[in-house]
Amino acid sequence: MHNDHRALGLAVPSTADNAVAIAKGAPVQPVTLVRPHAAARAARFFVEKFPGRSMYAVKANPSPDLLHILWDSGITHYDVASLGEVRLVARELPEATLCFMHPVKAEEAIHQAYFEHGVRTFSLDSLEELEKIVRATTWNGVAAADLTLCVRIRVSSDLSKLSLASKFGVMPDEAKALLFAARQAADALGICFHVGSQAMSPDAYAQAMERVRAAIVEAAVTVDVIDVGGGFPSVYPGMEPQALERYFETIHRAFESLPVSYSSELWCEPGRALCAEYSSLIVRVEKRRGDELFINDGAYGALFDAAHIGWRFPVRLLREPDSRAKDMAFSFYGPTCDDLDHMTGPFLLPADVQAGDYIEVGMLGAYGCAMRTTFNGFGSDQTVIVTDEPMASLYVAADERVASNVVTL
Repeated sequence: MHNDHRALGLAVPSTADNAVAIAKGAPVQPVTLVRPHAAARAARFFVEKFPGRSMYAVKANPSPDLLHILWDSGITHYDVASLGEVRLVARELPEATLCFMHPVKAEEAIHQAYFEHGVRTFSLDSLEELEKIVRATTWNGVAAADLTLCVRIRVSSDLSKLSLASKFGVMPDEAKALLFAARQAADALGICFHVGSQAMSPDAYAQAMERVRAAIVEAAVTVDVIDVGGGFPSVYPGMEPQALERYFETIHRAFESLPVSYSSELWCEPGRALCAEYSSLIVRVEKRRGDELFINDGAYGALFDAAHIGWRFPVRLLREPDSRAKDMAFSFYGPTCDDLDHMTGPFLLPADVQAGDYIEVGMLGAYGCAMRTTFNGFGSDQTVIVTDEPMASLYVAADERVASNVVTL
């Protein structure tokens, strides 16, 4: 983390107690707030309570600082989806175990991951991908004998907010042949799936595990790894999931009922759940037009999801003393010249918010930083460590949580 010298605006400290203290410095550009303690707490929760191995899905937030926080908190395995992510984690955490879990990869990427970075675990959902992996890991005519191959099966995303059910996953009528072929090439065979992002019910995993059971029974193969993927939720306005322990209990029961549970490992791939609480963003209101606020970050920045998929994030006005006006619903426009730079919300803020005010947008650790661009010349890399609690949390007991404006409409 660093102070960013800018031609406009005041420098802000690299560490602060909370967002209000930073807003008092009147920063001109958006400021990202990071909470290392929140990410560390989430990692320890998964390490200690998930009944198997947890590996971080790097795509959710590839920040090197975050990778080190998770490693220091007990996360030793990392789900990488590209050669770029392979190189990143290998450079930052040379002792980490990398699992290349994108089901469709370039042959050159597989080759480099295997021979240069020690990657031994790969996912796939087709015979073509299996053949590609075998070719790419063969040397001088000798096929690799140390591969862990995870066959991704297609499962429903009906109980999740964002579907991942159409792009990847072998169909049930094709799973038997692929599992049998992968068994021949693998030292260890796995079955993996993804229930979709932000799964709102543990039943999503129970239903998916029934698909796993059917695939194992039909293929009649020995399976060494059951990977339940990601999808573990965080807290957002209108999306308050059950406690994560309920998800873990459901997964554990379903795993124990499988015919291979006695000899298999159980894995998961949390992304959002490990990093959503890590970051928030301070933005400035540049203009108000009725119930529309023009702010200095948006669809091409950290608020990509708010614009493109209508994701709602918790917000709060950073003003002292606190406003006494009632909350009303606002939409946001971002700073670019593009009409698409619009976030419908609704975002609940005091009715007297005005130009020059600062707003904190919470729960942006997952995908917010990862989706940023500098389109139209806008963007900011100013980052400050804060020590207060995130605006919402699944890891803090209810009686310990600070007040937030996460409201169910």
